[in-house]
Amino acid sequence: MSVKLPPEFADLERFSDWCLATERERYAKRLSSTMAEMQEFYDAITPRAEEAIAYCDKFSLDDLPEDVLNLMRLLYSMITVSFPVECWKQPRVPDTGATALDCLSEPVP
Repeated sequence: MSVKLPPEFADLERFSDWCLATERERYAKRLSSTMAEMQEFYDAITPRAEEAIAYCDKFSLDDLPEDVLNLMRLLYSMITVSFPVECWKQPRVPDTGATALDCLSEPVP
């Protein structure tokens, strides 16, 4: 397995499959994950979130190294799983049936 994150965040490397480039990919990963998987990811990254944000802030958004971009994407995934973990206790939004979510605009980078 190749290293995707900065060395300072090596403990999060096991969650590198959450380093997804688009909202659509992150949402699909959320829907295909178990609550136990999301909880494990959330519990690992949440205590490191402020440190990860501060680390990313050291770089220009226009010229992020690949490992820093992956760390930012990991933070985006943390946000994607936050409501299912904290509130709903399930991957889907409660009482929405077959409703789908299509993001028309995404954070850049």
